[in-house]
Amino acid sequence: MSKPSKKISLKMPTLEEDRLTTSAAESDLDALPLTDEQMSAMVPMRVLRGRPKLANKKQLVSIRYSPEVIDYFRASGAGWQARMDAVLKDYIEAHSTGDAKGA
Repeated sequence: MSKPSKKISLKMPTLEEDRLTTSAAESDLDALPLTDEQMSAMVPMRVLRGRPKLANKKQLVSIRYSPEVIDYFRASGAGWQARMDAVLKDYIEAHSTGDAKGA
């Protein structure tokens, strides 16, 4: 088992040391501070990650189908759930009378 680490003491810079560090950073052409325009254009990383949000999100539901239906679609390979969704959408389109509540 490793030894517990000792508490690290942190020494804060003096005002003069802080001024020297700041002036050195500002004079470095490779690390110039960001402008107000650049700061306002920044986007949090979490906004850029993952899939784009869909206008019509699919809903997660629990539903029971007969084994024959599941076996048929699973046998068609990857994407079988999307194909089931497409078949159901085709059914709705074919049987739609314009009534939002259905028959």
